[in-house]
Amino acid sequence: MLPADWIEHRRADGEILGWMLASGDGFRVFDLLGRERTPDGDLEWLAAEELLEELGIGYLADRWTLRLADGTERPVRIAEASVRGVTVVADEYGAASAVGADPERFRLPFPVTSELVPR
Repeated sequence: MLPADWIEHRRADGEILGWMLASGDGFRVFDLLGRERTPDGDLEWLAAEELLEELGIGYLADRWTLRLADGTERPVRIAEASVRGVTVVADEYGAASAVGADPERFRLPFPVTSELVPR
């Protein structure tokens, strides 16, 4: 669930890039997975917008590792990311993009926790 005090930031074409949160004398930045991406300290409004613009959305297409409750790790790709939750699909050996594939799906809460990490 999206916190009520997060301020969305969209790029010029209307695509949402993430959110900003007022903090102290500045803002903290959160990406589309709800992860904080602010470097050291709070940022001024313009710097927070610029950081979200630089982050873009390309990281959503990267390969990720899902750490399951039993301690095993699965390679995954993000299939959907929204404030309602994040869906990832198993991607062993690139199987998620194979024509006709029906990969195993995992539904994660938003914001994602440390169970989903960049590969």
